[in-house]
Amino acid sequence: MLEVVTESPELDDALVSTRRWADEAWVHAQFAWLRENDPVRWMSPNGFDPFFSVTRHADIKAIESDKKLFINDPRPILSGKILEALTQHLAGRRHLVRSLVTMDDPDHTRYRALTQRWFMGSNLRRLEGRIAELATEYVNRLADLGGECDFVKDVAMWYPLRVIMSILGVPDEDEPLMLKLTQELFGSADPDVQRSFEPESLMDVVADFEAYFQALTAERRAKPTDDVASLIANARIDGGPVPELETNGYYIIIATAGHDTTSSSAAGGLLALIENPGELAKLRENPDRHMGSAIDEVIRWVTPVRQFMRTATDDCRVGGVDVAKGQACALWYVSANRDDAVFEEPFSFRVDRRANHLAFGYGPHVCLGQHLARMELAALYRELLSRVDHVELNGDPAYTRSTFVGGLKSLPIRYRMK
Repeated sequence: MLEVVTESPELDDALVSTRRWADEAWVHAQFAWLRENDPVRWMSPNGFDPFFSVTRHADIKAIESDKKLFINDPRPILSGKILEALTQHLAGRRHLVRSLVTMDDPDHTRYRALTQRWFMGSNLRRLEGRIAELATEYVNRLADLGGECDFVKDVAMWYPLRVIMSILGVPDEDEPLMLKLTQELFGSADPDVQRSFEPESLMDVVADFEAYFQALTAERRAKPTDDVASLIANARIDGGPVPELETNGYYIIIATAGHDTTSSSAAGGLLALIENPGELAKLRENPDRHMGSAIDEVIRWVTPVRQFMRTATDDCRVGGVDVAKGQACALWYVSANRDDAVFEEPFSFRVDRRANHLAFGYGPHVCLGQHLARMELAALYRELLSRVDHVELNGDPAYTRSTFVGGLKSLPIRYRMK
């Protein structure tokens, strides 16, 4: 029986403990209890400003649907007081990165419009051939590794990185740097990937990102090409170039969120298929019928973005609980996607499940790259199904310690190619 912590401050502190998030079963047990007993819970964990934990699908969807009543700024993600104070003190700004994630209207709509058409499914279809080639390249890597590998470290972290870097226009030789910085940014509390144990190191990571992308902006303004970096570098806001802070923020969110989330889904989906051989067989038998729903089930199952936050602009009620103007709500997507009020047998992995998850968010801030993520995952799994005859675990999977973006950091497998 998994331990379920129910009393404050024990639960409050435990839920924000990155160490606890390395144990997915424990995390899901806490959220199951919260959904049933305290779905909009006021929390005051040590080292954090208080907030409501919102854990039910319906309540999260309602909050995300109302961009006037619930805004992203000033607290778009869950972070401790120390990091928030350091950001203000060392960087001289409210957020480490100013991106779509931190914006509200009118800025959000204007900045999102700069790239929204580029990331529409109709435009992305022209990339299908290239993405399929990259999927083949990384399954070839599996074949070359001789039947055993760590799927995360050998395939899952590199394939979506190559896709997103090619879209951005980052040269192949700079991909290891981009991977390192992404892991340090999202895994800042994980000892396996963090730069140092000092909070200031996270700001150094952002500074390294900004230095790289400032140089890329200058290159693309001098000599534009057909990539997203050129689109951003030469975009116009209010009749002039996009300011440097927002330009860098755009690059960083695409480079990091566009890679790390898909990497987590690719690895977590393979683990789910290994652990559910009947579902793997169903997908093998009819990939054309089930691939679309299977990809969404993978994304629901993994939910690589665990939470975002919103702040109430007026007094209101959420799930029958009074929320005062200025109070923040943590939207736990990882909990919403296991809500049995929405999903039949939510802890069962089903490749033919009808998609109704919130892993991409909902409403005006829904993930800009959702169509690309689905395309990448479908290409990879089609290639795996057609060329891998058998796959099984070859050791214990391991998860990142992160309350924000995370998933598997190790997936040792044994496999046989066809």
